[in-house]
Amino acid sequence: MSEPRVRSVNIGRPLLQRVPKGRPTGIGKQPVDVITVADPGPKRVEDGSGVSGVEGDHIGDGRHHGGSDQAVYAFAREELDDWARALGRELPDGMFGENLTTSGLDVDASEVGDVWHVGAAVLEVRGPRVPCATFAERMGERGWVKRFAAHGRSGVYLQVNQPGEIRPGDPITVARSGSGLTVPLLLRAFLGDRDAARTAIDSGALSEHRRAELAERL
Repeated sequence: MSEPRVRSVNIGRPLLQRVPKGRPTGIGKQPVDVITVADPGPKRVEDGSGVSGVEGDHIGDGRHHGGSDQAVYAFAREELDDWARALGRELPDGMFGENLTTSGLDVDASEVGDVWHVGAAVLEVRGPRVPCATFAERMGERGWVKRFAAHGRSGVYLQVNQPGEIRPGDPITVARSGSGLTVPLLLRAFLGDRDAARTAIDSGALSEHRRAELAERL
């Protein structure tokens, strides 16, 4: 692989699609010249309003997206290329709703707690993206949620440890955490794998509310 870099930075504007009905979504990300990231604070579960860690990025479902643990979403261009070949269609940067499209980085080899230095910002890997009906509607592919989940390479959500600007071409330097909690394993835990959930809880790498969420499922 080439040196890890940011290929594209992407922001979602409010967009109406069939799912979710009557509520704009920000999944339709488009490339921009620069993004500014900062810690958005916790999810606003009470009113469902979205809080992204990317300035100007719309989140329609604040109960399941946004907040500190899901401030920034990153996905590898190499994975997009693999899906493009599998689906027989072009997939532009931002198509999967990612804020950062990376190149030269095996995003899905990340472990929870890995720290990324990107541009002027410092980000920390917190977990996987769990596919939802809004994502399926955007893709328009039959059985998409199940297919994407089974593939197991979801990209990563990151929290913002140090705010700053990120631009295309910025290098990405990764400091490994050694937590042992890989993003694919945590995805399996959130999808109902009880053994994976126990491993994730025992790792000590999860935030308190994520650990409580998995414990409740068990």
